[in-house]
Amino acid sequence: MTHTSVPSSLDPAGIEALKTRARACRVCEAHLPLGPHPVVRASTGARLLIIGQAPGTRVHESGIPWNDRSGDRLRQWLGLTPEVFYDESRIAIVPMGFCYPGVDPRGGDLPPRPECAPLWHPPFLEAMPEVRLTLLIGSYAQTRYLGAARKASMTDTVANWRAYLPRFLPLPHPSWRNTAWIRKNPWFESDLLPVLQTEVTRYLA
Repeated sequence: MTHTSVPSSLDPAGIEALKTRARACRVCEAHLPLGPHPVVRASTGARLLIIGQAPGTRVHESGIPWNDRSGDRLRQWLGLTPEVFYDESRIAIVPMGFCYPGVDPRGGDLPPRPECAPLWHPPFLEAMPEVRLTLLIGSYAQTRYLGAARKASMTDTVANWRAYLPRFLPLPHPSWRNTAWIRKNPWFESDLLPVLQTEVTRYLA
């Protein structure tokens, strides 16, 4: 499957066809220990775009993005109920990798498959012209979308969050493994999260 085969229409029927093709993607199948199960949510009217890493095993099984403890924390950060968070007409979820990539022997999950974002992100972004704010969760999303503007570390990038508004807002991954990071960087909760919630409320109103 190549990018040229993906529809780029801005009408609802076009994006529905795009999601159907994405969910049928088998490009990385040989590298996926649990097999392909692409997870993506999008609509032409979405105003908030969430770009995270890749599904974990629980999301792989359910097909529901952020349906885990990390998702609970993310919704807390955003100040959103699950009902609003999963309102696909307003919030798109297009991760760096659509499928569970497998376990990293060093701990945690492997990085998102490198084939996914270059193939699928351009048509999805083209099909969502109403997006006003994109949350870049984790270093993989920040590297792709901030480019040379990204700082040397994820911490420095997130600390520099004001420089990327109004288009982007970088965030750490909401994994509970990052609890120590949050405690070490109190500015994240005191300074960044209130602005994040204000921006999200403004664009979803």
